[in-house]
Amino acid sequence: MIDSGGFPDASSSDASSSDASAFVRASGLVVDEVTTTSLRGHADLGEEHLTAWGTVHGGVYASIVESAGGAGAGFAVADRGQIAVGVHNGTDFLRPSTGGRVEVTAHALFQGRSQQLWDVVISQSGSGAVLARGQLRLQNVPRPDTAATPGR
Repeated sequence: MIDSGGFPDASSSDASSSDASAFVRASGLVVDEVTTTSLRGHADLGEEHLTAWGTVHGGVYASIVESAGGAGAGFAVADRGQIAVGVHNGTDFLRPSTGGRVEVTAHALFQGRSQQLWDVVISQSGSGAVLARGQLRLQNVPRPDTAATPGR
């Protein structure tokens, strides 16, 4: 496995990493390890991730599915000068949680020339109870010229 440092939009367990966007950092996702076919990470979910009823907001889980699958898929095509952009995110919320540490695992189900499909599982640390599970379909596209991208 390869450390996640050095590819965009993934918070590394290395405290000096600042590659992740503010949005990914707000979701709490930290990538611990990544290969071209899998990703392992975690998130510490607190008050800022809860609904008014005290449970983790489903949007947090959907965001983690998008970020974890996207980071793994992007890592897989980076050496080809491409990025992977999400085109469909189907996240199922299976159990309510009041927060705490969650483990995130992502695995490539399909990796083709133009598309990828990743499966992402979010489970409660300690108990292993699966809280949410999602599939993310992504399109592999040429890396844009970041110098010409507005806002960069």
